Amino acid sequence: MSEHMQAVLDSAASSAPAWLGDVLNTGRTQWQSERWPSRKTEAWKYTSLHPLEQPFDAAPQDPGVADVSDLPELSEHRLVFLDGQYQAQLSSEFAQVGVRVVRFTDANEVDAERIKSQLGKSVDASNHVFASLNDAALNDGLFIDISANAVVDKPIHLVWISSGQKPAYTVNQRLLVVAGTNSKATLIEHFVNRNETSTVFTNGISELVLEHGAVLEYYRLNLERAAALHVAGIHSQLADNACLRSFFVTTGSKLKRLDVVTHHAGSGAHCEMNGIYLPQGSEHIDVHTCIEHAVPHCTTDENFRGIVADQASAVFNGRIHIHPDAQQTRAELSNRNLLTSDQAEINTKPELEIYADDVQCAHGATVAQLDETSLHYLRSRGISRAEAEVMLSFGFINELVDGIRLEALREYLRPFLARRFAGDAQLARHLI
Repeated sequence: MSEHMQAVLDSAASSAPAWLGDVLNTGRTQWQSERWPSRKTEAWKYTSLHPLEQPFDAAPQDPGVADVSDLPELSEHRLVFLDGQYQAQLSSEFAQVGVRVVRFTDANEVDAERIKSQLGKSVDASNHVFASLNDAALNDGLFIDISANAVVDKPIHLVWISSGQKPAYTVNQRLLVVAGTNSKATLIEHFVNRNETSTVFTNGISELVLEHGAVLEYYRLNLERAAALHVAGIHSQLADNACLRSFFVTTGSKLKRLDVVTHHAGSGAHCEMNGIYLPQGSEHIDVHTCIEHAVPHCTTDENFRGIVADQASAVFNGRIHIHPDAQQTRAELSNRNLLTSDQAEINTKPELEIYADDVQCAHGATVAQLDETSLHYLRSRGISRAEAEVMLSFGFINELVDGIRLEALREYLRPFLARRFAGDAQLARHLI
């Protein structure tokens, strides 16, 4: 452990609530015993951690006030965090019946016991080295407790902003959501950075625990750009008849890694997981997903699409693991990729690991470039090549964007993504 990292962990320990002491100590012990991943580590074979091998300070204590003028209006319960610190003046008052939102530092004795009983329940830190680091630096977090049978009337929009006040610092982000029996809610996690030249390393863990019959729609927007470094773990546990519908939008940066792990722990659980990743320039994105089917009669539909441009690189590793007792499972995985440059790179690896014999499973991956015949057709109708390339690229992901159930978010993402492809607004005039 470097002196700088030691200082960051010491700073976290000094400001953490006393009841988190065991979590910090366990995390620190495990982190110190871990080996730093290298290209010889299978899970990190195509992703270099060299950008993390530099000194990082602790996050600013007084980050100021964030600019939220460009955030979408989703008619939501909005909670804004700047460099990990809650911004009350930028957040909406939360008065939803059946929902408790508690910061770890504000937790009373009852809240603390409730959090400790669920925290880390769905995270296997032994297989996720940065989960141990998150535990070791845990001095605050957010707990969303949704009561049984509660129906949350508006989306809960969590905005995590990096100010970039220092040249290089780290932010430890932690979220715990417990959706009670037969509850229904929509949750959005939204990550942005304000200073694209500042190297902010966000190490985040989001835990989603769905109890019997709970339905949760989860959207994650990782929209940090340029020098941002983000390593994230999204760990879910589904009880019987629970339903998790998730959607991921990930733009590229210097380093971005998402580990998405879902455990089917109860019979009849269902998981829908869709996502798009869009690196450009020399950016890098690494998406690893793992669906654990441990019990019978569960279903999974997973569909990720990537568009890789310029000299950018991307990694997709999707694994579906069918345990011996998981009979009558249905699981499908699809990964499609579009390379818009002969220097772009994608490493894709869909996996099925099946130990049960009464299952229906399928997986597939494709890598392609823009179709010259389609380009010719559009150009023959008076459309320039540049505009035709934008239209075909957007069309590659449009099916997934149209499938977003939250209309306000869908209407926000469409022009955002169109502008990302186009650069020039004129090239996207038919898409917005």
